[in-house]
Amino acid sequence: MNLERLPNEEKLNLCRKYYLGGFALLPFLWLVNVVWFFKEAFFKPVYTEQLQIKTYVKRSGVGLLLWVAVLTTWITIYQHYRAEWGEMGDYISFNIPLGSP
Repeated sequence: MNLERLPNEEKLNLCRKYYLGGFALLPFLWLVNVVWFFKEAFFKPVYTEQLQIKTYVKRSGVGLLLWVAVLTTWITIYQHYRAEWGEMGDYISFNIPLGSP
């Protein structure tokens, strides 16, 4: 998408939609928001909507980092203790690895 063609109000509206969409358990939208609007928020000349865009970009970045931390923690714990959890570990698995850990 070429953000240069959008008016500033539409940029703000799109940034807000991606920010709010991240709360629907879609952290990928926060990543897209940070990547697309980072230059717009921090490197473009100042305009009226830029302060709000900057806020949404910062919050999207924080939300994304929190999701990455939570998922990394869960994956590490699960991989380490899955075999010890016995049947429950197998029950919550998408695929069950063969053999013992």
